[in-house]
Amino acid sequence: MPRRTATMLASLLMLIALLCAGVLIPVPYAEMSPGPTYNTLGEHNGECVLQISGHKGCETTGGHLNMTTVRVTGSEYRMNLVEAVYGWLSHDNVVVPHDTLYPDDKTPDEVNQQNAEEFSQSQESAKVAALKALHKKVSSQVIVGAVVKGSPSQGTLHAGDVIKSVDGTAVREPDNVAKLVTKHKPGEKVTFSIVPAKVAAAAEKSGKRPTDEKRIAITTKKAGGRAIVGIQAGIDYTFPFKIDIKLADVGGPSAGLMFALGIVDRVSKEGDLTGGKFIAGTGTIDDKGVVGPIGGIEMKTIGAREAGARFFLTPKENCAAAAKDVPDGLRLVKVHTIDDALKALKKIRSGDTAGLPRCAAS
Repeated sequence: MPRRTATMLASLLMLIALLCAGVLIPVPYAEMSPGPTYNTLGEHNGECVLQISGHKGCETTGGHLNMTTVRVTGSEYRMNLVEAVYGWLSHDNVVVPHDTLYPDDKTPDEVNQQNAEEFSQSQESAKVAALKALHKKVSSQVIVGAVVKGSPSQGTLHAGDVIKSVDGTAVREPDNVAKLVTKHKPGEKVTFSIVPAKVAAAAEKSGKRPTDEKRIAITTKKAGGRAIVGIQAGIDYTFPFKIDIKLADVGGPSAGLMFALGIVDRVSKEGDLTGGKFIAGTGTIDDKGVVGPIGGIEMKTIGAREAGARFFLTPKENCAAAAKDVPDGLRLVKVHTIDDALKALKKIRSGDTAGLPRCAAS
């Protein structure tokens, strides 16, 4: 066989071997890409995303307040080298270490459960922030959010129990519980005054205040150099009307801002907040209406523009990253609170967009 032919054949075989290796050998990476967007003012799977008793449904003037998502490869999926290289070269996708999305110390089920819990909590915070922005009354009470297995509280306190006081001191914030417990030394008793979860639920259903309080003494144990009883305190809100958010198969806390704005739109007497404009956005939100940063901002701006958005409400802390590569035709609007977002919407629907706070690349 001539030397040139042999060299070409060897090179071809090596190329084939490299391609096979690239396809067959998994690499420890995962891929993020733009996900679908959902109009919080509209319908999903045939029903209104926001269902609020006593208030308007999903008839709109054509305006959008779209929450955005990021699509990620599954926890069990392992990219091959060819896919990773393609993702690195792609403008619309981002390749990240696999353990960034799926930490080694958590099972896929635990990651999914955490995302579901964060999504649920974001809905509750969105309701609180929206109603506070509308100056609606929202009452709250501290509850047992979770009981640690094998802890001193197991079998004594239960998730949903309302905590009225600890050692006779009234508690109004979840943090109060830990502060009062850690005043004790390990092995000392802490006295909780509670309303059992079933009693509290029955009282809420009947509209009456529960009066059946129980006093429970729990012996603390040592953990991390301090006294604990093994509970996670949470907060439970009571709203002036029922608010249901109907959106499945979405996880994480980043839809909080857009849910809150959608609720304001539905409940507000001012009517449509968008003026018929297509507005998308993202951001966590807390009970005080503060908007927090999220992950995958570049993917979300791309997804929003592909869906038709012209304005994108962007958490202040994500602005620099988002501004590095803004999709054509999309305008980033910097927000830090729900009030910022409402002021921005007012400008957008009136057409006075010159003064909108912009995002700038650092």
